[in-house]
Amino acid sequence: MSQSRADALEGGQLILNGTLLTVQAIDDSYQLGDRLLMDISLAQTVLAKPGELSYIALFSEPGARQAELEQLLSDKASLVESDNGEAMKALTNSFHLNLTAMSLLAFVVGLFIAYNGVRYSLLKRKRLIIQLQQQGVRRSAIMLALGMELMVLVLLGSLIGFILGLQLSYWLQPMVSVTLEQLYGAHILPGSWRWQWLAQASLLTLVAALLACSSLLRELIHQPLAQGSGQLSLQRSATKAQNRLMLVALLLGGITLILMPLSQDYKFTMALLGLVVLAIPMALPYLLRKLIGLIQGLSPKGLIAYQIAETKELLPPLSLAMMAMLLALTANIAMNSLVGSFEITLKQWLDARLHAQLYLRPPASQMIEVEKALAQTPEVTGLYKQWQIKTRYQQTPIFLLTRDPYSIEHTTIIKQAQPELWQAFFSSMPDSASHSSTPLALVSEPFAIKHGKQLGDKIQLAALGETPLTIAAIYYDYGNPYGEVIIAPALWQEAQLGETPLSLALTYDGDLDNLSQQLQARFNLPDALVYSQEKIKAQAITMFKRTFSITQVLNSLTLMVAAIGLFSACYMLTQARLAPIARLYALGVNRRQLVQMIVGQMLLMVLLTCLVALPTGALLGYLLIHKVTLQAFGWSIAMVWDWQAYLQLVGLALLASALAVAFPLYQQTRRPLISSLQREVL
Repeated sequence: MSQSRADALEGGQLILNGTLLTVQAIDDSYQLGDRLLMDISLAQTVLAKPGELSYIALFSEPGARQAELEQLLSDKASLVESDNGEAMKALTNSFHLNLTAMSLLAFVVGLFIAYNGVRYSLLKRKRLIIQLQQQGVRRSAIMLALGMELMVLVLLGSLIGFILGLQLSYWLQPMVSVTLEQLYGAHILPGSWRWQWLAQASLLTLVAALLACSSLLRELIHQPLAQGSGQLSLQRSATKAQNRLMLVALLLGGITLILMPLSQDYKFTMALLGLVVLAIPMALPYLLRKLIGLIQGLSPKGLIAYQIAETKELLPPLSLAMMAMLLALTANIAMNSLVGSFEITLKQWLDARLHAQLYLRPPASQMIEVEKALAQTPEVTGLYKQWQIKTRYQQTPIFLLTRDPYSIEHTTIIKQAQPELWQAFFSSMPDSASHSSTPLALVSEPFAIKHGKQLGDKIQLAALGETPLTIAAIYYDYGNPYGEVIIAPALWQEAQLGETPLSLALTYDGDLDNLSQQLQARFNLPDALVYSQEKIKAQAITMFKRTFSITQVLNSLTLMVAAIGLFSACYMLTQARLAPIARLYALGVNRRQLVQMIVGQMLLMVLLTCLVALPTGALLGYLLIHKVTLQAFGWSIAMVWDWQAYLQLVGLALLASALAVAFPLYQQTRRPLISSLQREVL
């Protein structure tokens, strides 16, 4: 096994199926991943398959000898052409696309925070920059110094973020790799970092930071030397900037509204989703101003009226922090909606799909013997079979399968179907004489969406030769990257696709665990080939949660970044408001009232931001569920609104804002407030 996996073993030994193995570790560059490599004879002993092989790989194309090979193997095995990983490309691209989208969202949130911090840093040094220019320091020298300062901070931040990202990947990769191997047979090899990643991250961050603060740097450098410090000019232009951002948000929203119904590719849909993500925070300052204005009109006179009026004045300096918080909340609500809806849909689908109590997949050589033994067991009240082969449709690998009539009718969750489906489906057979009718088939939803098929369309599969099939129904199928086509058992037998079932299922009137142990002992079946209904459901939900673990971690990181940005914004804003706080104290407002007022202002803005995040998160979740997931995977999911989870998220945001403002407020209110009045006139 690979060195990284061998290091986790104690004593360099491993016990598999009662066999003690001594592990030989090899370098990770051999790309074994989580797999074990051993001699065939040893593997046959460990797997309890003496004299058996799972498959034989031919590393040259059959060419003209393909027909000869198929005839030779007709009664022993089937010749299946490798797709060279084509079936996994769509899944891999969708997986990468979702991770990239979440990572870019976290980056955008961080960019808002960084820009907010850089802006406050420059504004606090506005007087210093003016003094330096008055003393003869050239503007180019000041720009060079500020640019070098920004570059050093970006490089340090990128390096720290890169190291932390590698560590996070090291923690998350085993969970995801096990899930993908169990679900799809896709092996994730041990990762190795590349210096290009650090260069890309640093360059992207530097360019974004320069673009974010270039206008402010230019404004500070070209300001009149007689201009004093203060933010009066920023306050005057705040309303105009908010109106402009709202117009841009409406424009982006209008473009998305027009193009989204026309989008048929998930990549284009994700690009339109990016426009929505940009439009949502742009509209926030305008919406907050209007909402606070409404509250101001309803508020009583006195200190509360002053508190709300001042809250409106705090919007410009806090707008970027609130925009970052809105993005984080919107992303969390959207992803929670997607994950929660998918989990509920998956559970309901499994409940309907798994009608039997025990599922068996014995080797083909033992299938007839196991089936006969179960048929002779009186307590077995139902025995169900499934046949399956891998074939191709338009050069795309798919699964062609059939089941016993009861299983097909009662476990196939139909999305769309022709009238009187089951009678027509089970009685349909090709009419070789007149060719007047074609047999019917049921196709999975991912197959229908990927190939653009509707009810009544005809398809032709490689395994059935020239026999066309008419689509009679489309059924739901989750967690399967391959398309599926179900045909009637009579057609399967007519096409001579195989007599031996792939798997068995049964219902049992007795102790199911006892039966499972008896079958394993009698036929030497490993645990991996015997599944109870509860075991399948538990493993499916576990795999589901592992699959979305990265998304949940990125969601948490995004919210954490937004909370840190809110803390820094509150800290800097509290420092900038020392003089107004001191004036209120001098006018008779005690410290407790000051604390309540300032904390109330922050909580009001965060609460209003959360109220805006609820509909925007619902909109983003709707697009993720009904557009992106449907186009990328072919899965229809019913959107479920989890109010409890969203209220918990709002409570977490309010708690984070309270903690963010608590420390700087405590630090500033402990100081002599008279010193703040003295500093104002310096």
